[in-house]
Amino acid sequence: MASGVIEPLEQYDSVIREDREENDPDLQFDSEIREEPEVPQNGLAGAAIPQMDEAQIDDFLGTNQDYNEEEEERKYFRRKRLAVIKNVFVASIGGMLTYGVYMGLLQMQLILHYDETYREVKYSNMGLQDIDNKMLMGINVTPIVGLLYTPVLIRFLGTKWMMFLAVGIYALFVSTNYWERYYTLVPSAVAIGMAIVPLWASMGNYITRMAQKYYEYVNYKEEHVQEQKKPPKGASYQYIIIFQTIFFFFFHLSFVCAEMPMVFFLNNYLYPSNHTLYNVKWCGTNGVGIIENLNKTVLQHLPRSMDLITVESVLMAAAFISMLLILILCGAAYRPTEEIDLRSIGWGNIFQLPFKHMRDYRLRHLVPMFIYSGFETLFACTGFALTYGVCSIGMENLGYIIIAFGLSASLFSCLSLTMLRVPRYAPLLAGVALQFVLIIALFAWAPPPNSGSQSKWIYVIAILWGIGTALNKTGISTLLGMFYENKERQDFVFTVYHWWQAMAIFVVYLWSSIMMKAKLSIMLVTLIASVISYIWMEWKLAHGVRYRIPKIPKPRHKVRGYRYLEDENSDESGSDSKDEDEEEEELRSGNDSETDESLCSDDSERKRKKKKKRRRKKKQENERNDDDDELLGDL
Repeated sequence: MASGVIEPLEQYDSVIREDREENDPDLQFDSEIREEPEVPQNGLAGAAIPQMDEAQIDDFLGTNQDYNEEEEERKYFRRKRLAVIKNVFVASIGGMLTYGVYMGLLQMQLILHYDETYREVKYSNMGLQDIDNKMLMGINVTPIVGLLYTPVLIRFLGTKWMMFLAVGIYALFVSTNYWERYYTLVPSAVAIGMAIVPLWASMGNYITRMAQKYYEYVNYKEEHVQEQKKPPKGASYQYIIIFQTIFFFFFHLSFVCAEMPMVFFLNNYLYPSNHTLYNVKWCGTNGVGIIENLNKTVLQHLPRSMDLITVESVLMAAAFISMLLILILCGAAYRPTEEIDLRSIGWGNIFQLPFKHMRDYRLRHLVPMFIYSGFETLFACTGFALTYGVCSIGMENLGYIIIAFGLSASLFSCLSLTMLRVPRYAPLLAGVALQFVLIIALFAWAPPPNSGSQSKWIYVIAILWGIGTALNKTGISTLLGMFYENKERQDFVFTVYHWWQAMAIFVVYLWSSIMMKAKLSIMLVTLIASVISYIWMEWKLAHGVRYRIPKIPKPRHKVRGYRYLEDENSDESGSDSKDEDEEEEELRSGNDSETDESLCSDDSERKRKKKKKRRRKKKQENERNDDDDELLGDL
């Protein structure tokens, strides 16, 4: 019934529509537009428009089915580990080039200035020897105050930029030799002295920090790594050993690099030993000063100025390459927020903490070893190489003696890898024992002057001394990295280490004119004291004697831009800002304690400090609320 009614109505509507279209052309045109088929946007008539249902849209916008999150994470941390290895190699090569250029230029400069003819012809009455004495004084005396400013500079500039600045100062020293005058050489020597302790302290800190970062990237799935908390004790030991070995392998090659100007350039101008050693009567243990009665003219003919400029330009290029390596290829040692936290403990605290770390008996017992380390390296390059080597086989062989020492020290640095399997004290004491035997032998040995028959023994002792140096240097730096795993302390500890080494170098500078037997006696006494002190330290650690170590103050962020760091959900790492529970646990952990002994006296003191901290935090929150209310009122 209903369908019968609808059909006539539809026919009636169609008739009415046709009649209106005939009478009104606009309606007719409108209907044609409505009936015209749609043309796709690409202009192809009749093309089918793809229709996407909801399932296809979800597949398109959803996660990629082929994406493997675990595999991508593994690749990401693999790239991070490779970047850390790159940083270690680049920093090591940069240190090798820097020290090699400095030693090579200084050696060539001192030999040229020693020659009487060179001074008179080139510089007349300018007083080059007096300038050299003041230059050496600037290099050796200035580091005495290095302990006062090194931690402040490292925290202010950052570890990487401190390295870059110090290498730049070494390059400045090279550049001043283009124009040898008092007002160029002496100020640059003073600048070198100021940069010695900061450079090597930041290098030691950088290598140790890279070892800790490598551990984090290897064990990125561990809970304490993901939450940026303090790792287990000894977790990064193996990486510290490996990375310190790599660093000293390259560092000791700097002695080889330093002799390149001597071997390839200066040897062509030297007199043979028959001339230079003609008046020398005593060598070795009977010697006095460096080489008594050495001939005042050591150059057969003077090098041309253009040849000197060419050599200095090559050295300058090497120093510049070292700067670029550290600037471009070395990554940062800390995250930006960590750098902020390290600076925010207060500059007064940063200044005091190196001195406060001397409360730790581990560091105090290692001080004699630090001093001996400075003695033995410089003695090998000056006392032994000159008074025993040059005095008996001639100045033309000086470069080869130092090369033998440097190659030996570099190759045998790899022996420190035995610390992965043997106790940590074994390589260090082995190196000291070897040098003890050599010192006793040098006490009894006085090679005749200008005697080539003693050359083989000179090279044998240089090689053996290099073995002892390798085990000594690598062992001490590795020990410091093991004892002080907290990244907030490493720059202070390495500053103390290299400051004591600089003090030893200053003593070597002072003793240059005394008898060889006196030098050997000082070294022997220092060696015995360092062994006794080190064994005493190990005994204390084995018997659980507690050590004192200063507490690192919490960061104080006064700048409003860093206010978020004061909140509980700060992005400070757990190892940087330990909460109170961790501090209490450390206070109960004996030798593993990382807080000052004065804070461990009683529980009431800790409770009082907690209350004071809560009141301070509440006051800061009230101040922030007042600031917000004031801002809203202004709006």
